[in-house]
Amino acid sequence: MNHLCNMTSPTSLPLLSPVRSNLLSRVNGSGDNAAIEARKVNFSVTTRQGGTLPILTNCSLAIPSGQLWMLLGPNGCGKSTLLKILAGLLTPTNGKVFVKRPKNYVFQNPDHQVVMPTVGADVAFGLGNSGFSSKEVRSKVLKALEAVGMSDYMQRPIQTLSGGQKQRVAIAGALAEACKVLLLDELTTFLDESDQIGVIKAVKNCLDKSEDVTALWVTHRLEELEYADGAIYMEDGRVIKHGDPIRIMGLIRAKQSSYSNRINSS
Repeated sequence: MNHLCNMTSPTSLPLLSPVRSNLLSRVNGSGDNAAIEARKVNFSVTTRQGGTLPILTNCSLAIPSGQLWMLLGPNGCGKSTLLKILAGLLTPTNGKVFVKRPKNYVFQNPDHQVVMPTVGADVAFGLGNSGFSSKEVRSKVLKALEAVGMSDYMQRPIQTLSGGQKQRVAIAGALAEACKVLLLDELTTFLDESDQIGVIKAVKNCLDKSEDVTALWVTHRLEELEYADGAIYMEDGRVIKHGDPIRIMGLIRAKQSSYSNRINSS
């Protein structure tokens, strides 16, 4: 069963004046401007009984460089699995995947990724073996923290930060390493509204400052579509629709309404 009721409906969040870019009209063989592309990706696991359980079926998508796209769908539809395949954390059973490098996967729980005692040290962590001088590292760290709105937090202990601030530190760490693609797994699931907006602003600001950075954001919150350049909707391990966020939102609302009507009439 598709638990569409688990996808959050819009609330009154402040808009960030999203920029609507020209979207790819279809997934095709060229992918000239695609920072992220998947073609007929399948993923299956083997059950204890020795059978095969399909998780993803013929998933195709293409996300243009420099844009923020969101990936939505009911619980268990395969969106986090697809994101992990794009990140290289899982290997598809078959199909082709292209993602610009360097890329960075940001976890839902920032405590799985933020490991150093202070903000500055954590953002600099990935630059440890890069060969940069101390001055260069500091410059990169400050630039990354500025991009996520945390330039005044350089010496702040990590344990004093909110969940949203930790997410922004994790994003800054990716930017400090000159990351071209951000793969973001439900960053705002456990955040309050203030932290939610802070994280969204941080990601949008990163893309505004650099046309080279592309982001794919897995979410269950419909209101976050207001800030996306494009969106992808999944069900039962398949990509059902991709393109304009407003149309994706309309599709999801219609499915929610249909689901509610069936429940109420039973």
